[in-house]
Amino acid sequence: MDKISIIIPVYNVEQYIRKCLDSVINQTHSNLEIICINDGSTDNSGKICDEYSKKDNRIIVFHQLNQGISKARNLGLRNFTGQYIGFVDPDDWIEPDMYEILYNLIKSKDVFIGIINYYQDTDNECTRMNINELPEILTKEDMLKCLFESGYGGFRGAIWNKLLKAELFKSSKLEFATDLKMGRDMLFFVSAVLADVNCTGACNDKPLYHYCIRDSSITYSTPIHKRKDMLIARQRIIDSLKNKGYGHISMLAKRHYCYCASLYAEEALCSKDEFSLEMMKNEINIYLKEYLELNEKYPDRIVRINNILNSKIGI
Repeated sequence: MDKISIIIPVYNVEQYIRKCLDSVINQTHSNLEIICINDGSTDNSGKICDEYSKKDNRIIVFHQLNQGISKARNLGLRNFTGQYIGFVDPDDWIEPDMYEILYNLIKSKDVFIGIINYYQDTDNECTRMNINELPEILTKEDMLKCLFESGYGGFRGAIWNKLLKAELFKSSKLEFATDLKMGRDMLFFVSAVLADVNCTGACNDKPLYHYCIRDSSITYSTPIHKRKDMLIARQRIIDSLKNKGYGHISMLAKRHYCYCASLYAEEALCSKDEFSLEMMKNEINIYLKEYLELNEKYPDRIVRINNILNSKIGI
């Protein structure tokens, strides 16, 4: 078995990190390099990682001052030695055969990227996500389109439900954006797909990753007006697609940009946040023309977006 390097950024997750590490070290694909980056934790997270590294020599622990998840992951990217790379978040956990299935998927289909479905876990329930039927082999265009079309929720731009060939990192210096707090995963994944002209992928619909939603999650705890990073990341994706000759897919990304801004606008309406509502209306207008053009067959979507643009917060 080839070695798989798994990068885990760790920050103040002492109540979750044991379950995460237990799920990784008990993988049926045993040839692993588990890189834990303790990003300046002020609780016992770093000590727990050190404890596990003494029990399992596959675990390597780095300690650094708090610099954020992107710099933590990038430290792992500078130090991995495996032929494949995976990412796990420290408050999530994975099924025992996740990496065996991803590894066999890549080998059997002879592709660069393996993708699996996942569960979305809360304190009360575990929900299997859905992925529309996909081709057996995903072309570069397939993988890019899936990010911006409805029905591929289980595919998504997250990096933690994927396994990547290390070759992608040799052909291009791939790193996570350190100036963004949101949208980094999708931006990184698009960069990985664009890194090699022959990049292909394959998807298994079996859910094997448990993405745990908590009250402290960045997406749910960040004020609406500060979530513009998500849109900045999408703008960078739009620019990259255009620069690489995928202008037709950048149109889909523009529609998705509008859609994301509209979700934040709806949230601002519900919370009576007038400042954020007006900000997101401005963001919608940036690519409103493309949104309307691509949704001509969906009048309900056009009605919805116009209702948002014409909405006001009552006194």
